[in-house]
Amino acid sequence: MSEQPILVAGATGTQGRAVVDALIETGLRVRALVRDPQSAAARALADRGVDLVRGDFDDAESLAEAMRDVTGVFSVQMPPMPDDLDSELRTGHLLIEAARNAAVETFVHTSVARAGDQAHFVDWNSNRWWPVYWNSKSGVNDAVKAAGFPHWVILKPAFMMDNFIPPKASWMFPSLARGAVDTALKADTRLDLIAAADVGRFAAAGFADPARFDRQEIDLAAESLTMAEVAETITAVTGRSIVANSMSGAEARAAGNHAGLVESQQWASVEGYKVDLHRAWSHGIALERFRDWAERHRSAFQVGEG
Repeated sequence: MSEQPILVAGATGTQGRAVVDALIETGLRVRALVRDPQSAAARALADRGVDLVRGDFDDAESLAEAMRDVTGVFSVQMPPMPDDLDSELRTGHLLIEAARNAAVETFVHTSVARAGDQAHFVDWNSNRWWPVYWNSKSGVNDAVKAAGFPHWVILKPAFMMDNFIPPKASWMFPSLARGAVDTALKADTRLDLIAAADVGRFAAAGFADPARFDRQEIDLAAESLTMAEVAETITAVTGRSIVANSMSGAEARAAGNHAGLVESQQWASVEGYKVDLHRAWSHGIALERFRDWAERHRSAFQVGEG
């Protein structure tokens, strides 16, 4: 394997950390792009032998410096914020351009399942489902494919299991602290789930053997569960009684769910990620089922008693 490092963008985030873990396990050299090398999260990476480089997604000069001598780049961007709707497209293009200028061999980007298929969503033409989110995701995907990298892979995970534990859970499932999973999902809606660790394993495989997934867009989910099944699993793992409540949009908002989150839950009931689970399991990388993931993260759950 090459002695040149793999640059991991977003290395202190959920998916970035998972990629770092998998790359270290694979034996590849890792360089992490971080805003503050002195932060606790960054120092934890350095303690594991990860090279740190200071940079910002909006700073082209710092990105160019971070790309020096790297052979591969893992790319992840934050979704657009209400006060900066162009952020994901802008930063995605800057990272891609820096990698192209540095003659990076392999570019692995993580996006989301269904990105690129949004024109087929129910009510899409009426501007439902926050179009800027989906157009940003698909726009960065298109830029990756058009950049001319010798090897590229686009991973398209569905809903992250890691959203059920901190730090994401307080926003994604605020009612868990009260012993409930309150959502605007219909009771019979099955949500496609994937562990961040599996994104990491696929990314590491893409770097270790660039031909393996070259020029593929790979939908990722290990299984599809209803919220009742999720609640049952969390109950079994934590010993705390958790209930699942299917609510109207207004009820879900009143229960503490943010309006954008409620809309995403309604989208999941109307459209959903539609991952082909058989295909997701066919790539030769074992995926983690929700019960196994929950057991592994048993101590991380912060749940009340329903």
